[in-house]
Amino acid sequence: MRILLLAALLAGCAPTVEPVSTSIAPRGPILAVFAHPDDELVVSPAIARAIRDGIPVTMVFATSGDQGPGVTAMAKGAELAAIREKEAMCSAEALGVSDVRFLRLGDGTLADRPQDAASPALRLGAELRAVLASRRYATIITWGPDGGYGHGDHRMVSAMTTQVVQAMGADRPELLYGGIAKGTLPPVEEMQRWATTDPALLTVQAAYDESDLAAVRKAAQCHVTQFDAATRAELPDVFHASIWSGAAHFRPAFAKAGR
Repeated sequence: MRILLLAALLAGCAPTVEPVSTSIAPRGPILAVFAHPDDELVVSPAIARAIRDGIPVTMVFATSGDQGPGVTAMAKGAELAAIREKEAMCSAEALGVSDVRFLRLGDGTLADRPQDAASPALRLGAELRAVLASRRYATIITWGPDGGYGHGDHRMVSAMTTQVVQAMGADRPELLYGGIAKGTLPPVEEMQRWATTDPALLTVQAAYDESDLAAVRKAAQCHVTQFDAATRAELPDVFHASIWSGAAHFRPAFAKAGR
């Protein structure tokens, strides 16, 4: 996830959390599957809320973001990946998550010839099955099929997570796609290519409070290689004032049995 924000959006907007009238939070334990360090920020209020409620959360990063580029002058490769993993751990700590796993599949490679036997996509599927075999998760959250703004790694994480879960039995975890309700994108040019979802489909909402938003602000500060100081400071409150508005929103991937 890489965006630029405008401080002007926050003019006159008090960073307070208004109660959400209805909230059906994800059940735990929760497995959160992302493509890169910093992707977690999009749904970070839900993660902070779950931890506050005592729900265990595991965060899995398919790649370590070794291709950047972000705002750093560092060369692409292993050194950048190591730093981004540290940033992810910093963010996880801010949100209260202690179980973080890095699959190190290669930034920008997940959609490369996914049909091949040794493809990063099929390796991702195998890794996810292993994670799911290690614990009984009630909920999985990940990117929707749009990948946020269409990033190939995001789309493949969504597709492979969906493929793994749909093959499970009736007691499979509930799979939730993070979504942005239509009409809530902030008036920032760089965000206009992000996909939106009909609000009627976003039936799961994880309401958050001031303490959760404070954790999100702290998490955003961790991603120094990806955002400049102004963006790190503004991002949580811009999202709070527009996209989130008191809750992180999710769309169930599958209809309930019998429908």
